[in-house]
Amino acid sequence: MAKPAGNLNPETALERADYELPLNERMRTFLRLDFLHQQMLHNNEDTAAWGTRATIATLLDILAILSRGDIRSEVHKEIDIQINRLQRFTSQPGVDTSRLDSVLKNLIDSRAQIGAIGTQFLQSLKDSEFLNAIKHRSTIPGGTCEFDLPEYSHWLRQPYERREQDMRGWMDATRPVCDAVAEILWLIRESGQSENKTAINGMFQHSMQKDAHCRLIRVSLPGNSSLFPEISGSQHRFTIRFLEWSSFDSRAVQTGHDVKFQLSIC
Repeated sequence: MAKPAGNLNPETALERADYELPLNERMRTFLRLDFLHQQMLHNNEDTAAWGTRATIATLLDILAILSRGDIRSEVHKEIDIQINRLQRFTSQPGVDTSRLDSVLKNLIDSRAQIGAIGTQFLQSLKDSEFLNAIKHRSTIPGGTCEFDLPEYSHWLRQPYERREQDMRGWMDATRPVCDAVAEILWLIRESGQSENKTAINGMFQHSMQKDAHCRLIRVSLPGNSSLFPEISGSQHRFTIRFLEWSSFDSRAVQTGHDVKFQLSIC
């Protein structure tokens, strides 16, 4: 099922609501990783102990994703794909070369950073007895309370400046990969041309060309819409159902009205 898209500034979020469906496993991983990274950065701005707890919990989720498979290699491969794609535009007329050069430089810098951190970039986090204790107790509901982890509770009582310094060191270990993922997702989203579509009686179906190589579907509605899309499908075809939500006590149902929306296939 689709999830609300990230990376919207507050003004844009008020104007429209974007929903996305990843079409392959790499995109699913990237979207989850970016979601967690944005959440971690937001929580880290909270100077209270509860904000620090939320930051650590999200950091451990990021560590779990990055520890499954070679995500660093997947990011490196995707950066190469984006660089090769953009370099084909350098000789085409009408291209804003200064902006193109800036984007290429960002990608090349990201690739260099990914290469520099090496394959053991998570080792310091994995070897931390402090983080491992929190991770172990986090599997138990309420397992990180004071009597379970007195050392954690003591650390949470330290001034925010001390806690932030420690957290910055842990977060910096994951930042090169997370920043590169954010850059990749921005490029993929920008690659899709938004088109106005109409879902007849709340239903829209689409079949894609065999050589389309689509990775992401984006559906946009007005920010004040009472509807939300349920997107299902694959790289070959997909279906969008627009549902009416009223309250938590009643199940959302497909609208019987025609729905105008914007569709981007990236």
